[in-house]
Parts: sequence; structure tokens; C-alpha cells
Amino acid sequence: MSVESTNRPGDVQGPGTSFSRGIRPSRRTVLGLGSIAMAGLVGCTKATTPEELPTAAPPSTSIVKNLEIRFGTPAAPAILDPALASDNESFRVTRQIFESLISVDPDTGAPTPGLATEWKISKDGLTYTFTLRDGVSFHDGTEFNADAVVHNFERWANLPQDLGGKVGQAFESVFHHTEVQPAGDTGIAQDSQAATQSMLRSPNVLGGLKLTKDSGKDSAPKDKFETVTASYYDSCRAVDSHTFVLKLTKPITGLIDALTLPGFGIASPSALRKYKADEAKKDASGSLSTGFSRHPVGTGPYLFDEAEAESVTVVANEDYWRHSTQIGRATFAVLRDPSSRLQSLRRQKIAAYDMVTVGELRELVREGQQILQRDPFSILYLGMNQSNPLLADRKIRQAVAHAVNRQELIQKFFISGTKEARSFVPPSLGVPDGQTYFGYDVPKAKSLLKSSSYDGEPIPFTYPLNVTRAYLPMPERIYAEISAQLTAVGFNIKPYPIDWEDGYMDNVVNGRRPGFHLLGWNGGYRDPDNFIGTLFGTTSPEFGYDAPKVRAKIVKARSMPNGDPRATTYQQIGEQLAKDLPALPLAYPISAVAADDSVMHYPTSPTLDEPFDRVRLAT
Repeated sequence: MSVESTNRPGDVQGPGTSFSRGIRPSRRTVLGLGSIAMAGLVGCTKATTPEELPTAAPPSTSIVKNLEIRFGTPAAPAILDPALASDNESFRVTRQIFESLISVDPDTGAPTPGLATEWKISKDGLTYTFTLRDGVSFHDGTEFNADAVVHNFERWANLPQDLGGKVGQAFESVFHHTEVQPAGDTGIAQDSQAATQSMLRSPNVLGGLKLTKDSGKDSAPKDKFETVTASYYDSCRAVDSHTFVLKLTKPITGLIDALTLPGFGIASPSALRKYKADEAKKDASGSLSTGFSRHPVGTGPYLFDEAEAESVTVVANEDYWRHSTQIGRATFAVLRDPSSRLQSLRRQKIAAYDMVTVGELRELVREGQQILQRDPFSILYLGMNQSNPLLADRKIRQAVAHAVNRQELIQKFFISGTKEARSFVPPSLGVPDGQTYFGYDVPKAKSLLKSSSYDGEPIPFTYPLNVTRAYLPMPERIYAEISAQLTAVGFNIKPYPIDWEDGYMDNVVNGRRPGFHLLGWNGGYRDPDNFIGTLFGTTSPEFGYDAPKVRAKIVKARSMPNGDPRATTYQQIGEQLAKDLPALPLAYPISAVAADDSVMHYPTSPTLDEPFDRVRLAT
């Protein structure tokens, strides 16, 4: 890839510099447990040219094709439109069907050519020019070209309000398109979808920022009624059939990494129109769906085949541009309980499953099953919603932090190698922890609670049922342990369990019952903004936390070039979060896949980028 600047946003720095490609963690393939030794899978091989993404094994005419695999998953996908999805089980399936402009090297995690073969970045970091891959077609026969890419970007930027603007969605999380800020304020983004929609309809355009004015009294200060979009997205266009240009209003240092997100999977424009992708319906359970999400069409190695109540099946794309695939048919079977996944593997009903928990780990090792761990790239936290008047008291939040024994949680409920979290950014991203740390200290917790405003009132604690996440492997047991630790220092805990598929995320993220809650974040790309910006870049009802100075620093860091000053800025943000305690970081969990001996290679990825064309089975 060529660039037009030498110190651009997102530029790769030398070895040892924060965020350099050299500090990307190596992929682990085998999990060690005490003195038990296990045989691992072979590693991936690197591509020989920059035009071709590395694969699990070099394409070979000798491989046996059209094999089938059943893979156990802990939950059903929410929706099979990557632009609308925000859950990893949806992305597990859409990664098979769709591809992004930029792919991920399975060995290093570095961005590599995908549907774009190369890209150039202007010196000011505001214009990205992509050369697109020739000879690629969508599954429905529609040609992949620059017009198709423009169609997708314009769709993402103009999703109806009831579909778009969700912080978990890729376009919003990267471009912050529905955020607004007061006119003249370049540092503080305020979350207001309604104001943004009004702003986007306004014909006024000043300096590339769309402007809206309130119709207040003429005598009022002018800037009292003005807001501007905080969006980083300016426009896009097709120069010719295979040249796509993306323009920003402000630099985004991690943009190339961010474009590897599965939410940027390019969809067939013909299918988007045919299946009315932006007309949403809710089913009996309240889940969102569209015609397109029931008929997803991309360019990826697999075509959507069918979706049933407890499974989704994809079949090989015989015209795939990259290489032929060994797996001809892959079925993702929903097995919510860890024991049901283990039993299905034992009975050979599935060849592999994700989200191994410590509960079945020793049995898997004893039986000689393969256990393939991922490098840690997620954060588990205990949310403390300050919309609850009790948790608005800083002393109470500090008492909570001292009451929770994170090491005990890790030893009991997480795979060996999981580390205690002292910030919201995984260590592999090179951001040093701050100085503030509230360690496990029961006497200190009791003292703080006694001197606070707390008088034994019940505090709600919301936790999920019937789910296993990369960051939360055993939610019921983790809740019970934390609840007991809080009760031991004097808290009165009122439990509120909610089934994951009955709207747990919606309840927590929208702060429907402010109090304590368990949640986390699995990183999608290698930049601190993917963690800090996603969780705390806007005011959120999840935390009831309003910190303009923190948001201003997040906005500043997002556009800073990689290097020590940027790392220091993120460290300062982390230090302020540690003092404010909107949530208590608990652990950087390690997740793992279990597989029987029919699986010769499975491409574990810290970001869960695991397309099945890289899987190899014994024949």
C-alpha cells in the first residue's frame, strides 16, 4: 500500500513505539493447563504476495472438497445484516458471507488487502483512495465495483433512525455519524440523534460541517442555538469502476484497521434493493429483521443457505475469487449451555465449539480433545450506573472497587492466562496503566461505605442468563461471587437476572434499571479508540456518566498520529476513568475453541475473524 505522507494518521512507527505493528501479539494455538501437555494445530502460512490474504493452508488442488462441519455456538445470531449487527454471533456467520475492503492477516492481525488491493492516504489524513479488486462478483451475480462500495457507504450514512446510529454498529462506532456538538466546540461530542437528524436535513453547510439553528428569540446568544455534526464522515465517490474515494472531516488514526470490522462487509446493491434492506420488522420475540437480513448476499467464501430456529447453514461459493474452500457446507448449531456443547462434541454431533469454560476444561484435556486459545483482546467490567443516586456517590463506587477480589474471580471462573484488568485497554495495545488503583481491601471497603451516604438500601444488580461470551464465560457464577463479595462488606444486593435473548443488552445499555451490571467488550480492531471511544466516547445511559473533559481527550486522541504522545493521552484518559469509576475493569479474559481430532486447523483470532475457508479437516 502506498501513502502520500510520512507522518499520517495511522502511520506505522518503528519497533517499540506504541501501537506499532511490531507489538501485535502472536497468535497462540494451544492452551497449557498446569503440567498437562497437549498437541497443537499447525500455524498459518504467510501469503507470498501482498495481493492475497494469508490462509490457514496454501490453496491446493489436492485438498478434498465439499466436506461438512457442524460448529457449536453459545447463542443465535441476532441479525444477518452486518451493517445492523453488533453481536459476535451474528458476525461469526456474516464473516463467512461478506468481505470488507480491508482484511486481517491471520498471523499478525495487521491490515491486508481485501476487496481493495491498495490504498493511498493524503498528507492531511482526510482523503483515502482505494484501488478495488477486479473480477469479483456478488453471490447474486452483481458486479463488485466502486459504485457498489459507494452504495454501501451511503446506505450506512443514511440508515433510518430506528436502524442506524447504534454505538455497537461499525459505521457509527468509527465515524460517530449521529453525534453532535455545540457550534465552535471542537472537543466535546454530545449524543443526540434527534438533533443530528434535524441537522442532516439542514441545507446549510459551513466548512464541511452541516449546521442547524434553533428558532429561538433573536436576542438570545447565537451560539446557544447552533449545533454541528461531530461526524468524521464527509463523503465518498467512485472515480472510475475500480477506484473509490472516501473523504473525512477530521483524521481517524485507526481508520484502516477499523475498516477490517465485519460491520463494513460490502453487500450486493441489487440484493439490498430487492429485499428492502432498510425496512425493518420485529418478530414475536422482539428481534429486529429485514428482508435482506433473511437473504444476505455478499462476495465472501460462503453463500447463505438457510436459517432455522437453532442453526444457520452456509454453503461454499464455487466462484470465490480468492481460492477454493475445503468446507463445502458449514452449520452453526446453537448450544447455549456449556455442558450441552461438551456432550455434543463427545457424541460427534459437532466437530468443534466456541467459548470453552473452565468448568469443562479439565474434562476436555483428559479426553484428549484439542483446545485452541485466543490471545486476550476483550475486557470484562462491572458497570456502576451513576443514574442510581447511591452510585453517584464516589465513596460508594470506591468501596465497591475495594470489595471485589478480581484475582479470586479469575482463578475460579476463567481460563489460565487470564489477567486482572486495571484499565479498559488490553495491554497488547501499548497503553500504560494509570497510577490510580483500588485493590482488594475489605477493611478499606467497609470504612469507605461507613463514611458514605449509603444506609443499607438495596442496589439492583443485573446479570445475564443462558449465554457465554468471550468476556463473560460463566455469568451466573460470576454474578454470585461478586454479589457475595459486595454483601460481605455491607452492600444490600437485589438481583435482576435477564435472559440474554430476552433483551439483556438492550436493558443494560439503555440503563433501564440503573445499578450494578456485568458486561464487556470484545475488540474488533487494533486501536485503543475501539475500546475507550466505544465505551466512553459519548454520554451513555449505561453508565450515567457525563465527563466532558474525558470525551474531549478521546476526540483529541482519535486523530493523533501513532506514537508516545498518543499513548500518553490514552493513559491520561485511563487515569481519569480509574478515578471516576463509571465501571470497574475486572479481567482480560482468554477464550478458547474445543475441537475433536477431525479438525486439522482452526484459525483462532483475537478479534474473532475466523472464516471457515481457512478451516482444514482430516480426510
